[in-house]
Amino acid sequence: MTKLKWGMIGGGEGSQIGPAHRLGAGLDSLFEFTAGALDHRPDAGIAYGQKLGLGERAYGSWQDMLAGEKARDDAIDLVTVATPNNTHFEITKAFLEAGFNVLCEKPMTMTVEEGEEIVRVAQASGKICAVNYGYSGYSLVRHMKAMIARGDIGKVRLVHAEFAHGHHADAADADNPRVRWRYDPAQAGVSAQFADCGIHALHMASFVTGQEVSRLSADTVSCLPQRVLEDDAMVNFRMDGGAVGRLWTSSIAIGRQHGLGIQVFGETGGLRWSQEHPNQLYYMPLGARLQVIERGEANLSPEADRTTRVTIGHAEGMPLAFANIYTDLAEAIRAQYEGRPMDPAANLFPKAEDGLRSMAAVYAVAESGKQDGAWLDARPPMFR
Repeated sequence: MTKLKWGMIGGGEGSQIGPAHRLGAGLDSLFEFTAGALDHRPDAGIAYGQKLGLGERAYGSWQDMLAGEKARDDAIDLVTVATPNNTHFEITKAFLEAGFNVLCEKPMTMTVEEGEEIVRVAQASGKICAVNYGYSGYSLVRHMKAMIARGDIGKVRLVHAEFAHGHHADAADADNPRVRWRYDPAQAGVSAQFADCGIHALHMASFVTGQEVSRLSADTVSCLPQRVLEDDAMVNFRMDGGAVGRLWTSSIAIGRQHGLGIQVFGETGGLRWSQEHPNQLYYMPLGARLQVIERGEANLSPEADRTTRVTIGHAEGMPLAFANIYTDLAEAIRAQYEGRPMDPAANLFPKAEDGLRSMAAVYAVAESGKQDGAWLDARPPMFR
């Protein structure tokens, strides 16, 4: 099978997220890294792209890359946008309108209005617009989703999600440019910690339960008083299928490292998963003993089986979760080209609609925090 051609914008030398995408896209030999505009400094972007083997398809800007790829008969099949947050909308919209499939880093946009525009553009273009909520690529997260969908824990009553770390807790580090921008409204928007980490936990809650957040109430606080935006938030929410939700996200929780986890409690059982221990899913049926489901064991769901590469007992990590998003996208693109339905077990990648819902939740959390926890509609206007 001929590899699909893949390009990347951003994610240059020294980037935190760039290597994870390059590993993920290349892991299953479904994509060939073909083109890139990897740095906002044209010379640096071209030099690093050539170092990675892109040759003449190492571009100095995303505009040059768009023009160059449009002019080619062998243009890229997918572009990943891994640039600063405030550039996502412009770049994603331009590539969709030009007929390219896009995987955009989160947040997809900076405003709800921009998010709605991306959804409309994606629908009009007929192209794929995915958003990298990459943690939904973990094998046992997908198995959790399958278990809930088939009724293993009955009707979902309660979801508890967390994404709490302590890496911004040092007040002496508050003026570090790598930290400070996250709490600056001019650069980060209306929210800091919730927009950075909380939306991963909120997306996870919707992903595994199959329910969307309809209303929420938030308590937001800046524990470091010099910060304008929040570094800790507690969010209560209600979902459209009747589930109650609780979410805590923090950047000042000293002793926590990554801190992403989710628990789902139903009428007949409960499930628990942590990203720092991704090979185990804990399942407690009502009135029975706790069961530990191991990634890679026999008789898991098709969704889990197709996203497991390493034999049981060996760790799988974040780049492999990203790789599962890319395998989903490869299947979606192949199905698009071949005019056939895609494998349902692969149709799990987060879409533009998910990115829009997340941005609506960000604005609702920010406004609820200002209103001392008022309950607000968390849905984007176009979905109400």
